[in-house]
Amino acid sequence: MTFFRQLLILPLLLGALIAHADNQLNLTPTQQAELEKFAPGVSLTPELAEKLRAIAYDQSRSLDDRIDAMQKVAGFSMGEPLKRRICIWDIAGRAGPIYKAAEDQRTRLLEYGVELDIQAYTSESVVVEDLKAGVCDAALITGLRGRLFNKYTGTIDSIGGVPSDEHMKILLQVMASPKSADKMVSGEYVILGLASAGGAYVFVNDRAINTLANAAGKRVAVLDYDPTQAEMVSQIGATPVASDIVSAPNKFNNGVVDVLAAPLVAYEVLELYKGMSPDGGIIDYPLAQITMQLIGRKDKFPNEVAQLVREEFFNSYHLIKERLDQEAAKVPDRWWIEIPDADKREYETMMQEARLTLREKGYYDGDMLTLQRKIRCKLNPSKGECADPVE
Repeated sequence: MTFFRQLLILPLLLGALIAHADNQLNLTPTQQAELEKFAPGVSLTPELAEKLRAIAYDQSRSLDDRIDAMQKVAGFSMGEPLKRRICIWDIAGRAGPIYKAAEDQRTRLLEYGVELDIQAYTSESVVVEDLKAGVCDAALITGLRGRLFNKYTGTIDSIGGVPSDEHMKILLQVMASPKSADKMVSGEYVILGLASAGGAYVFVNDRAINTLANAAGKRVAVLDYDPTQAEMVSQIGATPVASDIVSAPNKFNNGVVDVLAAPLVAYEVLELYKGMSPDGGIIDYPLAQITMQLIGRKDKFPNEVAQLVREEFFNSYHLIKERLDQEAAKVPDRWWIEIPDADKREYETMMQEARLTLREKGYYDGDMLTLQRKIRCKLNPSKGECADPVE
């Protein structure tokens, strides 16, 4: 994985790029201290801040040119490394691929004046609490958890909102554009990067569970922090079983639940073939495209700098996609369960109704749902929702 290659672009500008549309400066005490340490004697005027912002958002420049220009405008000189603590949720902890990828970047980051304290977590809920408490300056978590910090980007993972990789690539390109920069900030937090984690598929322990009707009476793993999942499962007559990301696969493998939604990357890592053996399979229809999101504290990562990180995340889309495809290829063809087109249309209707309900309840962001609908219609303008949009 290359999630943390993106952090290479964080130079000694992290305290200097806070300026608002009204051209007023609003540095926090932490940012003021960092500015003085790294750029003694530099007067951060509104005019200088505006120049820095313009350079940060100028996509016609190369990445190196943008960084170099900002450093020259600010007159920064290299000093002590800028220290940041990045907390990573990796189900395998320090032995996991995401953590190892971050570790591999530590030496090169020092060359850019950034010293990372990289902490691995096997519990995503603990990562979230440590980010809230300021123990972590940034955290890499799933988009489902990320909704706690930014409802707009947290809605990317909406059920049925992003049908395929092709849709996801377009969406992430929009998210990486400077035009979306304002929506990347919510309260005290800023989105530093968004990456695809692949489609979420339904794993079943019985191939007969291939329709909504056949799921009635079955036990379905749902995330314990997401009450809407339990509500949707109950609506189709199934029994929700509260779980977390770690325990849900174990419950499926041990027969405690009959149905589990998971990305294909989990097939081998979490040994989901055990839960499917001998008569189960995977419904060949993704319920959603899920994301990993790098979320930072705004006083540590100003949005103008975060913009560069977001662009680098998108530039690595093809590399991440290659890894996802490699994992998906490990799923033997015998596990796939084809479903009729009529059933797919039933799924689409059910998922749209769920999105509308969750939007009305304030769980999903309406602007993101509208963007997703526009992308769906761009790729398939003949769909009924394009002629009569409700999202």
